[in-house]
Amino acid sequence: MQINGKNYRTIWFEHNTVKIIDQTKLPHQFIIKDLKTVKDSINAIKTMEVRGAPLIGATAAYGIVLSILENNDQSFLKKSSEDLIASRPTAINLKWAVDRMIKKLSGINSSNILKVALEEANAIVEEDVIFCKNIGENGLRIIQEIANKKKDTVNILTHCNAGWLATIDWGTATSPIYHAHQKGIKVHVWVDETRPRNQGANLTSYELNEEGIQNTIITDNAGGILMQRGEVDMCIVGTDRTLSTGDVANKIGTYLKALAAKDNNVPFYVALPSSTIDWSVKDFKKIPIEERSSKELSHVEGVDENNNVATVRIYPEKSKALNLAFDITPAKYVTGLITEKGICEASEKSLKKIFK
Repeated sequence: MQINGKNYRTIWFEHNTVKIIDQTKLPHQFIIKDLKTVKDSINAIKTMEVRGAPLIGATAAYGIVLSILENNDQSFLKKSSEDLIASRPTAINLKWAVDRMIKKLSGINSSNILKVALEEANAIVEEDVIFCKNIGENGLRIIQEIANKKKDTVNILTHCNAGWLATIDWGTATSPIYHAHQKGIKVHVWVDETRPRNQGANLTSYELNEEGIQNTIITDNAGGILMQRGEVDMCIVGTDRTLSTGDVANKIGTYLKALAAKDNNVPFYVALPSSTIDWSVKDFKKIPIEERSSKELSHVEGVDENNNVATVRIYPEKSKALNLAFDITPAKYVTGLITEKGICEASEKSLKKIFK
């Protein structure tokens, strides 16, 4: 996708270095950062310089490559894989990618292991691009059907950032939107600002602007009244982990959007690649919910009148805050899952059928 008219991916490997777009600097600064060690990869994941389940997985895969470059030793590789998995607990793609890398490298001798690791990491990246493109083509059908009935602009509400900045390219929730736009369908996106890190306002609106797609930022709690007014035709969100039961873990606030959508008969779709499906956990209460620093709530970052980036505190200094990063949307509130294989119901039977 594009930034300033130039095509980029979120991550790539070049001269034994992993290149990323530092998303903590967006939208005020566009900075490409180098990751040279496995600790750099872990830090990038922890500090959310990279974020979004598919991109976290890709970063972890390349982290394994950097680990081998740094120290081609099995014990170091094992420790690196454990540290990568522990860097963020909720997004299942991270563990999926590391497990896939380690399985591929099992039994490979030290002289070939770097070559095999880089090939597998690149394969993970290329697969995600294809998967997200397919998600877009599958989701396009839903938008097209609404457009055919409405004969007017299709209003889509999304939450947080499940755009190309959360994947390698195209995005998950945004991919159908980008495909619709390229087909000439008029779309407008309601962008939840998504406190506390404002990933909707800072990232989703930013990338939609770069692609020339109409969008309006709204407060996280405005979606309900817009649905009541009939100003939302459908919701599309991403997911950090979807159970085989169809229950969805996504950015905090997703559950409330699903409830509002259900009450107002607004279709609520979740877009995801198969790498985000957790086939082992059956009870959503067992999904680890990341609790992040309260500073993300008490402080905001922006640009002052001199165009300098500044961080300010907005809460009383003695106040406490709870910063849960994700919530769970039960399958019964999900209209359908948009995957690279097609669209299915949010149920174990439907998921197993589509992913034989």
